[in-house]
Amino acid sequence: MERVVLVTGASSGVGLALCRRLLEEDGRIHLCIACRNSQKSEATRDLILETHPAAQVSTVEVDLGSLASVLRVARELRCRFQHLDFVYLNAGIMPNPHVNFKALWHGLRTGKLLHMLTTAEGVMTQTDRLNGDGLQEVFATNLFGHFILVRQLESLLCGNEKPSRLIWTSSSNARESAFSLSDYQHAKGQESYSSSKYATDLTSVALNRKFNKQGLYSSVVCPGLVMSNMTYRILPVFLWKLLMPIMWLIRFFARTYTLTPYNGAEAHVWLFKQKPEHLDALVKYHSCTSGLGKNYVEPRKFDVDEETAEKFYGKLLELEKQTLEKYSDLLD
Repeated sequence: MERVVLVTGASSGVGLALCRRLLEEDGRIHLCIACRNSQKSEATRDLILETHPAAQVSTVEVDLGSLASVLRVARELRCRFQHLDFVYLNAGIMPNPHVNFKALWHGLRTGKLLHMLTTAEGVMTQTDRLNGDGLQEVFATNLFGHFILVRQLESLLCGNEKPSRLIWTSSSNARESAFSLSDYQHAKGQESYSSSKYATDLTSVALNRKFNKQGLYSSVVCPGLVMSNMTYRILPVFLWKLLMPIMWLIRFFARTYTLTPYNGAEAHVWLFKQKPEHLDALVKYHSCTSGLGKNYVEPRKFDVDEETAEKFYGKLLELEKQTLEKYSDLLD
């Protein structure tokens, strides 16, 4: 039986590199790429088929920031497939990022600059907004849309002959200090991206506790600092080009400066080859690149409290119940 792999956010960056690398690992998989619109989906499919002309590549259209779109694509996937072996929950946004140069200068004076450059702690803020469903846009796109997708695809993910896998793209910017159970959508803060990625870590931990016995396993990866469309919105492109030599030097001290999407997908691909029963559910798998350009994966323990993960999962279920009431026509 062929393995079916679904990848969200597949049109560029780590998502596109991941698709290509997965086909290099196993050209027999059925790769289903999920992008925000049909034009992107078809263009991405064409790019992949240029290098893998014999590959089985199908497309679906989904906007993870729209619950109606998520429910429609879930219904389509249930009709199209009998099982899903891997779901890479990779799509994400970081709207209106701002760099705090004053904080960077303070970090340089206090010896904390390297830590700040590798985690973005205290360096970046974002301006978030409400989406059409009345949810904070970053929370909805980066986490809740994916959560609803997983919930709607349980029949394809659980109880199969072989285990199914969820692999979430998190970040080294996922920090407990940016997250609050009382404001888990981060409506009151300015670090919505960091909060959403910490919420991702919590969700993965809770999903393992709920679904491992049904053959569904969840893992979290960090691609490191990758130059992508998202990164280029933080600073002007010319400034990134000026900084690139410095970033290559930083890689000798901070191995998570993977820089290219190909390198950033290292942990995603490594997990594709592992048996989920042997993985630690409380570990985040980091893509790393040495100063000499060698790629490897480094497991690091989560900064996550399991009790908090359980409470947050309960809040997600409550929000699911509240928000899906008006979409009864899209529910089976």
